[in-house]
Amino acid sequence: MKAGRKRKICVVVTARPSYSRIKTALKAIQEHPNLELQLVVAASALLDRYGSVVNQIVQDGFKIDEKVFMVLEGENPTSMAKTTGLGIMELSTAFLNLKPDMVVSIADRYETIATAIAGSYMNIPVAHIQGGEVTGSIDEKVRHAVTKLSDIHLVASKCSMERVLKLGENADCVFDTGCPSIDLAAEMLESPELTFNPMVKYPGVGNKLDLRNGYIVVMQHPVTTQHAESRQQIEATLKAVAKQPYPVLWFWPNVDAGADGVSSGIRHFREIGEAENFYFFKNMAPHDFLRLLYNARCLVGNSSVGIRECAFLGVPVVNIGDRQSNRTQGNNVIDCGHDHHEISKAIELQFTRNGRTEIDCLYGKGDAGEQIANVLATAQPPLEKKLAY
Repeated sequence: MKAGRKRKICVVVTARPSYSRIKTALKAIQEHPNLELQLVVAASALLDRYGSVVNQIVQDGFKIDEKVFMVLEGENPTSMAKTTGLGIMELSTAFLNLKPDMVVSIADRYETIATAIAGSYMNIPVAHIQGGEVTGSIDEKVRHAVTKLSDIHLVASKCSMERVLKLGENADCVFDTGCPSIDLAAEMLESPELTFNPMVKYPGVGNKLDLRNGYIVVMQHPVTTQHAESRQQIEATLKAVAKQPYPVLWFWPNVDAGADGVSSGIRHFREIGEAENFYFFKNMAPHDFLRLLYNARCLVGNSSVGIRECAFLGVPVVNIGDRQSNRTQGNNVIDCGHDHHEISKAIELQFTRNGRTEIDCLYGKGDAGEQIANVLATAQPPLEKKLAY
């Protein structure tokens, strides 16, 4: 990387949740005197059926330098593998055009490993956000593989830092910055009141619901290693939450293998007339989504937002299945299996607790974006990695 000019930092956003994971870092990079932000939006982050974030990104004041369309239809393991291959090809072209000094890869999705592979083979240092964590599914393999492809590690917790070091990474290149999503949660706490009607501001599908006496939020994605069971799993959740005495605000699943099973289960549930107390959304601006979570009686599903942001916000969570298996979690979480009796029991147990739990700073205190920008401005990773013994 050349001295005497701004470093060009290319951040690749590949999915709806990735934007929330990186927003405050984007702002900090954009405002840093020694950095130039390059923004690539790719994969499902561009697709309306999975909640495109393009308009939100532009409204937030960021310029999109490249759009990379790379998602193949199918929502199965084969389409995921082919999308990864196509992503390597298309992102390589984007990097060739932009000529960044460093590429930032976010979290553990299959599109993320395409970013890391393309950057590595083009001799561009790769910075990885959220490495070193432990979960279930294919994400576990992808996350640790991206760690080995990366040169700078911007981890979200002390435990994650220890794991990255155990993987043999150079301690001088591993930084515990916290997670940028916690920055957004901290900002939201300055005005946490739900002052908007989500069904008016973010039109979706369903009846207009009265939320004044409380509501449940559901966010459940397919488990890629159990994709054949995705419809059965979502039906168990639908059956459990339908029994509860509160309206249900449900967010559409991501593009992983098994998403077609989840989607068909939801559509069937609506068609047979059992969704009178449900409203379905595709996407929501990050701060509004966090306000919705903060004021909910409970979050149900298997999203990492229940482990990260909800721990910081003290929101009760019912975490279903193996998707977040072994990830460090706070006292706000109750785990259960894909059985409607177990899910119902866990939800009802959360209702017996006295509202929110105490704030837990497992994944940061709200300054991750600035820390990440400072690391990206000063770090000097060696181009050739060697295993640290």
